[in-house]
Amino acid sequence: MEKVTLGSAFASIGERWDPHLAGELNGQAVKLAKAEGEFVWHGHADADELFLVTEGRLRIEFRDGDDVVLEAGELLVVPRGTEHRPVAEPEAHLLLFEPADTRNTGDVESELTKEELERVED
Repeated sequence: MEKVTLGSAFASIGERWDPHLAGELNGQAVKLAKAEGEFVWHGHADADELFLVTEGRLRIEFRDGDDVVLEAGELLVVPRGTEHRPVAEPEAHLLLFEPADTRNTGDVESELTKEELERVED
């Protein structure tokens, strides 16, 4: 069992949109990421995705235009198969919860795709 201190863990993450593994439970991954600017449009055909903003503001855009803005302390579950694009202006710190084998860019290959996640440092 390893305790994770969020402040220290986020401080150890240098790149934006580079998720790091904070823990795993029951086949699910708890990931931390710093976000700034626009991510890529993508979806996860077989996985719901939880976004929890711990610092800053995150807008999650949807193709139908019903965007959702999350402030620090707020979360949203994006249902599987829903195409979305996270946008952070200014920087946001995110906790993500999803199946461990879920790729960060879902069904899209981009320069932001991460196949192997580093563990956070505490």
